[in-house]
Amino acid sequence: MMNPQTLSDNFGRNIDYLRISVTDRCDLRCVYCMPAKMRFTPRSEVLSIEEILRLGHIFTSLGVRKIRITGGEPLVREGIDKLCLGLSRMNSLRELVLTTNGSRLQQWAKPLADSGVQRLNISLDSLRPERFRAMTRVGNLMDVLKGIETAQQAGFERIKLNSIVMKGWNDDEVLDLVQFAVNEGVDLSFIEEMPMGAVEGNRVIRQMSNDVIRKIIATRYTLIDSLEQSGGPSRYVRMAQYPKLRIGFISPHSNPFCAQCNRVRLTATGRLLLCLAHEQSIDLRQKLRTPGQSDSLLQAAIQDSMQLKPRSHLFSTTEEVVSWRNMNATGG
Repeated sequence: MMNPQTLSDNFGRNIDYLRISVTDRCDLRCVYCMPAKMRFTPRSEVLSIEEILRLGHIFTSLGVRKIRITGGEPLVREGIDKLCLGLSRMNSLRELVLTTNGSRLQQWAKPLADSGVQRLNISLDSLRPERFRAMTRVGNLMDVLKGIETAQQAGFERIKLNSIVMKGWNDDEVLDLVQFAVNEGVDLSFIEEMPMGAVEGNRVIRQMSNDVIRKIIATRYTLIDSLEQSGGPSRYVRMAQYPKLRIGFISPHSNPFCAQCNRVRLTATGRLLLCLAHEQSIDLRQKLRTPGQSDSLLQAAIQDSMQLKPRSHLFSTTEEVVSWRNMNATGG
């Protein structure tokens, strides 16, 4: 039995949040996430459910209290309910959450809730069917809207929508997205597009600052700054007219949050990424598949890797690409 410890880096940050990508595959092809013709990882190179659960035990023994399941689209991964159930039963885990594009929630919302997932983040960038299809290349908006409805009936503690707003694409829908969240009684976060991977179009031209989005929202609603945290990078406001709901802003360009970074990412292939925009990592898959590799050795390797975590991501509004890893391969 390993002694409980904590993970910390060279800058005094405590790491208690792990994002686990369970696949780089997705049933959508969002324009800011991947190119239209994407080559996915062979399944033999992807961590098994058992390997992910083993790492989950090790990370929670090291003080990780929040795990987010991501992809690609995690609901295309076979055995996702088994994985969530196994993670949710880890005694020291405080919160298990999952991010999805929502297209499969009609089938999966109740099994996920029954498997111990406490909160859902659902991507929704447009409320117009033709635009939604253009932004996702293949998506059906009604599948996502019905998925949101199903999720609301499944018993999650909280549901949040995630929206990426881009100039010339969907910047005229900011107030519509807020009103939809109000109508549905769910939270909403706006995320600035991150310069990850080779995608179509010019990110610099379409970059939309959350400062601008906030000003748009303020034309209709009275916004009140909030100090509350959800364990991640969102900075929240409340609306005076609807005080139960939160509007979040994840702003890597306009309002970086690196000084408070508390997370690392495990890719579907077992790379432990210490920062979204840097390549510093260790190969946990290789260690897992090495005969005789004990949990204690894996624990030590993870602890040592924290010294590779950089101070900041160094995004700027003039960079087209800072890493050639696509977001679907990184896990958000």
